[in-house]
Amino acid sequence: MNNLLKDKKVAIIGAGPVGLTMAKLLQQNGVEVLVFERDKDPHARIWGGTLDLHKTSGQEALKKAGLLEKYYENSIPMAINFADKEGNIIASTEITPENQFDNPEINRNDLRKILLESLKDDTVIWDRKLISLDENNGKWRLQFENNSDETADFVIVANGGMSKVRNYVTSNTVEDTGTFILQGDVPQPEINCPEFFKLCDGKRLMNSHNGNLLVANPFNNGALTYGVIFKIPEDWNNGVQLNSNNNEEVLEFLSHKLSDWGEIYQELFKATTFFVGLPTRKLSIGKPWKTDRPLPITLIGDAAHLMPPFAGQGVNIGLVDALNLSENLTNGRFETIEQAVFDYEEKMFIYAKEAQSESSENEIEMRDPNFSFLKFMNY
Repeated sequence: MNNLLKDKKVAIIGAGPVGLTMAKLLQQNGVEVLVFERDKDPHARIWGGTLDLHKTSGQEALKKAGLLEKYYENSIPMAINFADKEGNIIASTEITPENQFDNPEINRNDLRKILLESLKDDTVIWDRKLISLDENNGKWRLQFENNSDETADFVIVANGGMSKVRNYVTSNTVEDTGTFILQGDVPQPEINCPEFFKLCDGKRLMNSHNGNLLVANPFNNGALTYGVIFKIPEDWNNGVQLNSNNNEEVLEFLSHKLSDWGEIYQELFKATTFFVGLPTRKLSIGKPWKTDRPLPITLIGDAAHLMPPFAGQGVNIGLVDALNLSENLTNGRFETIEQAVFDYEEKMFIYAKEAQSESSENEIEMRDPNFSFLKFMNY
């Protein structure tokens, strides 16, 4: 192992795909690493839509970690059905031998399981919500909500877009981008929304009409998950809010907002057992990051460059972070951890900004009342 991390203790904050991949890439190079995660245990369910790892980015990181075949085994290549507001299929794509491995969809819990099983026992310390970070006698002291403390020589922050401890690295702040996503979950969709499930026909389904979008996946670990995407209404900026935990309130909102959508969509909404509302947010790279950090620390993934999900880049760019940073720390090219980190950050600013720009441009285009998924995807 390169001497940069010899006898050093690395702490990774967050056991999402990016944090766990980072841990795997370091651990296979003999680095002592611990991951601290706020979830109570490894069985805590991660709610949300499936992830698709791109061939030239996210998949490269899993390949380096020796986990690419596991990803393929646990993911589903998915074609797309394009539907209109009445529920008629107007076009479709198909999966072929040539494109089946381009970006297959994987359940978030399945991806976490693959990554956890690849790590040494006790690499992840569960039920650890970090509340503060400070320098203490030449090491980082990490204080957690349950009053336990840990120390580390190097901290890698990978705990998501709303991270509370990124201020040692950057003063950039998260901002809303003006779009809202209502995500819904229908268990046993073949029983609970059979007509919509048939409409999907084993494919992702996309519908765009008058600035309102719907994207659905019928195969997410036994559930059908979908997102309704729209520009935040003006009155929401004046104090009116939607309580996404109240199904009746959400159903009333959707039935009013999408009143001209066909009955097949209304069936879907009524069958939904769980809603969550997500305003889309962005953490611009913006100003340069701080250079006067007391000890080695950096950010990866959404903690570094949160972006709207409209280019499918978020997790993929985060995995590129893990790949590039781990290589810098272990390839012997740099004399200090700080040099390795600075080089990673310098390169990341470029590719993350490009991904953020693509996501933002897509977001603006998708909110246009004349937006069409067919035209957008050049189909």
